[in-house]
Amino acid sequence: MQPQVKPNNPNFSSGPCSKRPGYDVSALDISTLGRSHRSSLGKAALQQACDRTAELLGLPEGYRVGVVPASDTGAVEMALWSLLGQRPVDVVHWESFGSGWHSDITKQLKLEDVRSLTAEYGQLPDLSEVNPAHDVVFTWNGTTSGVKVPNGDWIADDREGLTICDATSAVFAMELPWEKLDVVTFSWQKVLGGEGAHGMLILSPRAVERLETYTPPWPLPKIFRMTKGGKLIEGIFKGATINTPSMLCVADYLDALNWIESIGGVAAAIKKSEDNLAVVDGFVAENDWIQFLAQEPSTLSNTSICLTVDAGADQVKQMVKLLDQEGVAYDIGAYRDAPDGLRLWGGATVEQADMEALMPWLKWAYEQVTA
Repeated sequence: MQPQVKPNNPNFSSGPCSKRPGYDVSALDISTLGRSHRSSLGKAALQQACDRTAELLGLPEGYRVGVVPASDTGAVEMALWSLLGQRPVDVVHWESFGSGWHSDITKQLKLEDVRSLTAEYGQLPDLSEVNPAHDVVFTWNGTTSGVKVPNGDWIADDREGLTICDATSAVFAMELPWEKLDVVTFSWQKVLGGEGAHGMLILSPRAVERLETYTPPWPLPKIFRMTKGGKLIEGIFKGATINTPSMLCVADYLDALNWIESIGGVAAAIKKSEDNLAVVDGFVAENDWIQFLAQEPSTLSNTSICLTVDAGADQVKQMVKLLDQEGVAYDIGAYRDAPDGLRLWGGATVEQADMEALMPWLKWAYEQVTA
């Protein structure tokens, strides 16, 4: 029978992700709107975004946080184009976005001393093969495969190379070993349910040293340049953005940070996400027609929860369409490059009660299309 209880919030998209519970756009502090982002008011708001991010995440002393153009993609590309080329590079990739960084490194930057450590969807490469003398580029959480790095134990404390980590669906949802990460990128529209188009770039002192002592042999577009005269442009990490940001998006991000603080900080946000995964895990255990795409429990993502179904590709699409039509779950089809299946966002902005309400609907939709 068709379930009677629907999720209060059917937004389970993996990006842009659901706004936080209780979100009200009219509650945003919009005093910066219509003002220059270089005014004292605008710069203060941008610096607050950087400072509060560092404070809430508990970043080590000396780590810098900046707001940069073009979402997480822009932040990653800034790092790749500005930092790579001095050492050999290991690219660890097991899904679409990580494979995209490998393509950019080999086909756009045309670096030759590159090792590809890869695995199929649902699996993780052998992380022990990473050479600590090399720079390493990897995603912490494979958003399109639902496979995450279980920990940072494989990263050497005495490494010579830099660790460049795309952590866009992990920051604020997973424990990150900051001392082992030299470059971390994320975007507002993932775990915090913020707005798109802006990226966050976090640099360790080791990354800053590389920027100030190494000049890549290729030209850098203006929006990628982080140094001038051999010195870091510190203003980027103090609210003086490279180009004009949306101050409305900044206000929205500050609202999301306030919410994180109000629920108990990052630890509480992580727990909310893990609780959502536990709901799906229990459902999968009780139903033999649905499985996690991730093969190892320790690598299960608690944000982008990817599932396979014992049904044909067209039937899976029918399931997704049915759930959309019923107003139960929007935008939950697998990523276009991934195996056919479902992808549920389980980040902290999704309420556990909504995830629980969704589970019977998944079973109903499956029974409808396979009857």
